[in-house]
Amino acid sequence: MTKIKNTFAIILGASSGLGLASAHKLAASGYHIVLVHRTRKSELTALSLEIKAMKIHGVTVLSYNKDALKAENISEIIETLQDNSVSVLLHSIAKGTLQPLVGDQTLAKEDLDITIHAMGTNWWQWTQALLKANKLSSDVRNIAFTSEGNTRVWKGYGAVSAAKATLEALMRQMAIELAPLGVKTNCIQAGATQTPSFTMIPGSEALAKIAVQRNPFKRMTTPQDVANGVYLLCSPEANWINGTILKIDGGESIN
Repeated sequence: MTKIKNTFAIILGASSGLGLASAHKLAASGYHIVLVHRTRKSELTALSLEIKAMKIHGVTVLSYNKDALKAENISEIIETLQDNSVSVLLHSIAKGTLQPLVGDQTLAKEDLDITIHAMGTNWWQWTQALLKANKLSSDVRNIAFTSEGNTRVWKGYGAVSAAKATLEALMRQMAIELAPLGVKTNCIQAGATQTPSFTMIPGSEALAKIAVQRNPFKRMTTPQDVANGVYLLCSPEANWINGTILKIDGGESIN
């Protein structure tokens, strides 16, 4: 494993699931870590143990239990970092509504706006803030998580699907416009993965069974599988990967 020194990886949505697994993988490869998360008081002890495990690798871990969607928090966190010190921005926020378009409780415009921002435009908000504050290094890996729901219809997934479509449109735009600044921008499309956000999807148990049946390897994707993909995109050998959606699903999405 290539060891990276004296550079930071910012993980947005880092308290569990894909974000936390990726933080562990990047810490093991030598990145200093900035965790931005919303964690309940009852879960802080468990998170502190996760942070302790990251620090075993001799890296600095900064933890901010703050809402990553608020502009004032973005500014406050960014101000603590040295100029040109950030080489990875990983957007792993899973916040939004899972209401259907019709029925007793339906998708409201306000819910749609919140979801699209939390899981879409907030990625650009952070990227832009880091650019303006001169915090990005000369070689940056800018990554966000999309899902197969970007093109498929699942009950109650309309707002999240719209957010993922927005996310991918921003990815393509950033890949072109930020390339001269040394920023490589990509999305990762993970297979169905047992995370807290996955269990919130209506019918998630049935979706999990279907995912296992569809997958050529007859298992679900794990957070560690996805973290390995994040590490690959952050490696020096991935320097020429820009503007793509990397599927990490064992072939599930093509079956």
